[in-house]
Amino acid sequence: MPRFSVIVPCFKVQGFLRECLDSVLGQSFGDFELIAVDDCSPDGCGAILDEYAERDPRVRVLHLPENVGLGRARNAGLPHATGDYLFFLDSDDTLTPGALRAIADRLAEAADPDVLVFDYARTYWWGGTRRNVLAHILAEAPGTFAVSEYPQILDLLMVVWNKVYRREFVTRGGFTFPPGYYEDTPWTFPVMLSARRIAALDRICLNYRQRRQGNILSTTSRKHFDIHDQYERVFAFVAERPELASWRPYLHRKMGEHCLDILAKPDRLPPADKPEFFRRTAEMFRRHRPEGAPVDGEVAVLTGSWTGYRLKRQAARAGREAARRAERARRAAAARARTGWTALHAHRPLDENLVVYSASSHRGLLGDPAAVYAAAREIAPHMRGVWVVRDQETAAQLPPGTEHVIVGSRRYLEVTARAKFFVNDVNWPGSLAKRPGSVHIHTHQGTPLKYLGADLLDKPGARLGFDVPQMLRRADRWDYSLVANRHSELVWERAYPCHFTSVRTGSPRNDVLVNGGSGDFRERHGIPADHTVVLYAPTRRDYRRGGHVDRIDLARFAADLGEGHTLVVRLHPSLAGGPARGLGLAELARRRIVVDATDEPHLTDVLLAADALVTDYSSVMFDYALLDRPIVVHADDWPAFTASRGAYLDITAEPPGHVSSSYRELAWLFASGAWRDEESTRLRADFRARFCEYDDGRAAERVVRALLLGEPMPAPEPVRIPGQAAAPDALASA
Repeated sequence: MPRFSVIVPCFKVQGFLRECLDSVLGQSFGDFELIAVDDCSPDGCGAILDEYAERDPRVRVLHLPENVGLGRARNAGLPHATGDYLFFLDSDDTLTPGALRAIADRLAEAADPDVLVFDYARTYWWGGTRRNVLAHILAEAPGTFAVSEYPQILDLLMVVWNKVYRREFVTRGGFTFPPGYYEDTPWTFPVMLSARRIAALDRICLNYRQRRQGNILSTTSRKHFDIHDQYERVFAFVAERPELASWRPYLHRKMGEHCLDILAKPDRLPPADKPEFFRRTAEMFRRHRPEGAPVDGEVAVLTGSWTGYRLKRQAARAGREAARRAERARRAAAARARTGWTALHAHRPLDENLVVYSASSHRGLLGDPAAVYAAAREIAPHMRGVWVVRDQETAAQLPPGTEHVIVGSRRYLEVTARAKFFVNDVNWPGSLAKRPGSVHIHTHQGTPLKYLGADLLDKPGARLGFDVPQMLRRADRWDYSLVANRHSELVWERAYPCHFTSVRTGSPRNDVLVNGGSGDFRERHGIPADHTVVLYAPTRRDYRRGGHVDRIDLARFAADLGEGHTLVVRLHPSLAGGPARGLGLAELARRRIVVDATDEPHLTDVLLAADALVTDYSSVMFDYALLDRPIVVHADDWPAFTASRGAYLDITAEPPGHVSSSYRELAWLFASGAWRDEESTRLRADFRARFCEYDDGRAAERVVRALLLGEPMPAPEPVRIPGQAAAPDALASA
């Protein structure tokens, strides 16, 4: 008996079917059967299914003699299912890699619940991906529960394909799909209300394809009137079970909201049929209203007439348009006020002791600017440091007593108009005017490996949505550009052809790495003191919309590392808020298989805790090299990466340690111990000599004394590289 029976009904999806089937058959978890139902499809679906069945014994094909529709096609597959769990997969959707393994593991952990609900992502025809916005409901769910114990689970999309169902539970309950559109409704509500044990999986297991055309529910037709019959079936189910009577008010409101949503969509109902649809919905709403159930909010329109509904919709549209006009006027007035406020303070002298700081697009006390700020408070306490943050939420996370302003506020305009010094690791907004005499210090964000700035002009994919000329105009405000090595110095001067002076200071944020800082990362995450911590820090890809590509199976890597090892994962900051963590990382972290360090505010804390680094092309390798600990570069897609983004050096030819070009090689490096052999030590020493030459632990002090106070400060003693000419050092004249 297989663990899963995957039932795939097929009708007019020949362009998507192979991708769907491949996503199932290519799963790392192979204990399943695939029951494909050809719903008398007039295209090539039947032939495609037969082709797959011939070459894979897990595939069985049912050819229906006539078209019966999606729900009854699923019913046709049910008697042939022998698996422990049923998985109804639509034939234009796909499973994500590792989905069945993650589902199987969660089912085992939850001791075989009746239903398991998992997450999904919408994948759009134009290439975009958007995770389910209610994913937090899955993350916050208790171990196992009934809907009465965790009713929030019903706020999720009530469809059949984001769940698996214990076959014995389905058989005992006699659940089947009715004919018609919206067949998921009279399946999902009865199933969820009947299940005694439900579990949740906070992982994206399915890509829900958003087709430009061909989606049944986006077809204009009277078939959308089927929604009324489907809810009648739901109400009948509840009426036969007195123990479910308390759910009638919820279902009554849900029905009203669902029907109004269909009515509001422009592509569902023929315009001439909308009045009838409204009247039938209103009649059903009145008939099924439980005694004493409140009728307020959106559904209150169903107590009135079609004319009243139309007038309310027109008033809402007019209100939205008026709000848009008012917002445009407010913004124009605010812009005029900002201009006047800035001009008012522009006539006042600069405050020689005022330093304005920002980091990572105003995200808080981070990186190099934070290190300079800390050094300035110690060395030059008379200098006033003010941080620019993006919102009140970010401000609340600042250390107590940190002076700050919200970007765009009146206080922000006042401070930036008066400040002598500006310290940032990304560009300031274009609205900030540089006053004569002010000093802008740009720290950057590490040593560059990937193309940046003007070099992106030849990489259209990498600069998608990125205005290079505008960025260069903002970079024209820089007075000083901090560098940690001559490689960076040459790159910045090439990538940013602007008017600034390169300053060989080292990276202020890395002083703590050079000076032997400590942190409590291991303790906070419960990592045993005797464990070897392996940090995996991948970067984003410009050849994939969204930037995320799974290069290795994290669960497998953690298992292959073996006992006495802890795998820590830190995603690129630009991927932290997208679907990347939902593709397995969040669930693996919950199960303590890996530690997710993506949200750790201070990268150096994570680096100090790691005994080894595995990365691909992230600049974190240049920082980590300061610790003189083993580094492995996993470069399995180096040609694609360089073709799409470009690189300033061939990291596979000049690596800081061993290079793997496949997962098998990566696993072998750790299994054999080669990751820390003499060759890795030699490679790391050469790498450190070239890329860590100005990091001597005094970078922040050097910035404060030389650039803020104007004091003489000895330049760091660099490691001379044969054949490389020495460039002018701005510190020599400081």
